Amino acid sequence: MPMTVPDPGACCFCSYLDGTSPYTILERNELTAVLVTFEQRGQGHVLVIPIAHRETILDLTPEESLEIMDTTVRMSRAIASAFDPEGIAVWQNNGVAARQTVPHFHMHVTGTVPGGSTIRGRRPRLPLHATDAIAARLAPHLMEPAAVR
Repeated sequence: MPMTVPDPGACCFCSYLDGTSPYTILERNELTAVLVTFEQRGQGHVLVIPIAHRETILDLTPEESLEIMDTTVRMSRAIASAFDPEGIAVWQNNGVAARQTVPHFHMHVTGTVPGGSTIRGRRPRLPLHATDAIAARLAPHLMEPAAVR
């Protein structure tokens, strides 16, 4: 049975990347971008995404896969340094059956909340100035990407 993805109509992540819709972009290179999500589920919650529209993990190129993992590790370190959480949560969903809600691959990276875990369910949508403040808190803790492979 083929994997069903959310409605592949206009992709909100692509509109953030092309500047059509405002969003806090913490970091961007030719392959990936890091978005500070409006729906914070932990401390310093970011999304690591490919620049090219890729619906699921199965659609990533080998180069994108390497860059996404490197960026995920670097964001984990930045979150740990900036927020000093008890833990770091990393997750990713593929297909409607796995609770994917946006039809563009994205890796969630966040520090756990005090007491552990992350916040599930509906979250209030933060204003842009609040996600910009999270980016400003993370920025001094960013490490350089891994050496060219």
